[in-house]
Amino acid sequence: MVSLENKHVTVYVTGGIAVYKVASLVRQLIKNGAIVRVAMTQAATEFVTPLTFATLTRQEVLTDLMTMNHPEQVAHIHLADWTELAIVAPATANIVGKLANGIADDFATTALLATTAPKLLVPAMNEHMWLNPATQRNLTQLKADGIAIVQPATGFLAEGYEGQGRFPEEDVIMSNVYRQLTPNRLQDKVVLVTAGGTQEPLDPVRYIGNRSSGKMGYAIAGMAAQMGAKVTLISTRPELAVPANLAQVIYVRTAAELQGAVASLYNEADVVIMAAAVADFKPAQYVSQKIKKQVGQTDMTLELNRTPDILATLGQEKKKQYLVGFAAETNDLMAHAQVKLTAKQVDLLVANDVSQTDRGFGADQNAVTLLRPNQAPEALPLASKKVIATQILERISTALSSKEE
Repeated sequence: MVSLENKHVTVYVTGGIAVYKVASLVRQLIKNGAIVRVAMTQAATEFVTPLTFATLTRQEVLTDLMTMNHPEQVAHIHLADWTELAIVAPATANIVGKLANGIADDFATTALLATTAPKLLVPAMNEHMWLNPATQRNLTQLKADGIAIVQPATGFLAEGYEGQGRFPEEDVIMSNVYRQLTPNRLQDKVVLVTAGGTQEPLDPVRYIGNRSSGKMGYAIAGMAAQMGAKVTLISTRPELAVPANLAQVIYVRTAAELQGAVASLYNEADVVIMAAAVADFKPAQYVSQKIKKQVGQTDMTLELNRTPDILATLGQEKKKQYLVGFAAETNDLMAHAQVKLTAKQVDLLVANDVSQTDRGFGADQNAVTLLRPNQAPEALPLASKKVIATQILERISTALSSKEE
């Protein structure tokens, strides 16, 4: 199951305009299985009342250091000890400065100083405050103290202009939450990820390809790196932003180029994730000049040849590798996926329906079914591709741990 199941997460809400977005974050944490408690600064209660979070969490919201509703407990210490992950959202410049300097002058800062749980800060503030040298100095100190920082987004600010400092998107925060609760699950594992759709040129202008955006593969590569893996990404989409901390990125275009790149790295890999959508056919002949339509021409016959079955070859040559394939289907998803699972000899097959516009090719979210030999299929519901990537990698990590025992 997802790593948030029964995890104790405390959300510390501080006084910024982005407070209203935290209610949705709390709801998402709960939906993913976490047990959530909330502590608020007095300034935060000016934006959203504690009743909102109490209703969502069905837990008392803690705001006052001097109030003792349970005399048998020291409230801030009890919460600090209970917590497995502390999230500060939104993290204002004020709270960033206090935490960097060990100031504990209210319930939230006192509990945060006392907890030994991992801390995740989600900053949100005006761009000028974010870029102020004092704020950046405080953030540097917090990172040195081992506190994780989610970079704020760039966009339209409450002040009415564009800038950096927006509260990050919920899926970005959730991917960081997963990472904090499953740190270094793939430490030093060599992971090879392919992404995007191959293109088989017909002439200098046209090609046979598919609608794969590469977003799923890029999300997997990025999350694998966050989990401590040494990641090589083989991509057909050079226009996409490269995830942080990858070992290397190799760009290819055709199925043959992809096959060659994968083959050169396969023997050293611990995990190979073939998220790229490989064209099944290519033109039998490449024409060096643009094909021109002729006067009176009404049709054209195009002869195609099969491209190499890269995944099947990897399955046949597999030794130590944990091999993951993808099945993008528009009908009879499970029937086609079950056939592919056996035929390609993969350890894990990720099946997804690409006939729907809100998921799969080109979308930022996905819903997939995981198939493994001799196991019941596991459905992962619709979520951002970063969340789906994290869930897939968790299953891989668990499988690797079982093999090593």
